[in-house]
Amino acid sequence: MRKLIASAFVSLDGIMQAPGGPEEDPTGDFAMGGWMFNFADDNMDISKAGFDGKDRELVLGRRTYEIFEAYWPYQPDDHPIAITLNAAKKYVASRTRTKLHWNNSALLTGDVVQVVSALKAQSGPDLQIIGSSHLIQTLQAASLIDEYNVWTFPVVLGRGKRLFNETAKPSALRLARSRVSPTGVVMSTYVPDGEIRPGTFESAGPSEIELARRKKMANDEW
Repeated sequence: MRKLIASAFVSLDGIMQAPGGPEEDPTGDFAMGGWMFNFADDNMDISKAGFDGKDRELVLGRRTYEIFEAYWPYQPDDHPIAITLNAAKKYVASRTRTKLHWNNSALLTGDVVQVVSALKAQSGPDLQIIGSSHLIQTLQAASLIDEYNVWTFPVVLGRGKRLFNETAKPSALRLARSRVSPTGVVMSTYVPDGEIRPGTFESAGPSEIELARRKKMANDEW
């Protein structure tokens, strides 16, 4: 079975809407488009995180697909990201589109959870979600996402489309790797780690601070 990987640029408060430019996605009168621009850095490996779709097949929501469709096919032939995105197989979840004009694109028809489950069961390269907040939320709730590449930018946006909202399935994640860019972007990879395991300070036993306090009190008594 191949993996389903989700990659997203997010603000510190979890907003992922329109990171690339003011006109990218103004839905809901979002006026902060292009918020990631000043933090771009040559040390960011977008390919490793799947943002260029290299060696993967894409699974996209309609809105993200239309943003990409209007931009990447018209970039210079030698643009490295355009090369990989234009060549990649693209599966698009949409209730309104009946035709797709970007090459190598196919509509996902029927129940998206069932269809993506079937795609994962096929042989081939890993499946990559880029952006597509609503699609991520649907597939996360169905426990279909195997890896999250989340790049957190040092900005607070207040409102907009979020990576996770109130429909998210409570679950634990394990940090697989992380590094920080010179501009302060935290680039993290998480994998599912089962259910959340709640606890209390009492059940966890004395903290290091409490143990140090007790040791000091014992020494003072002597």
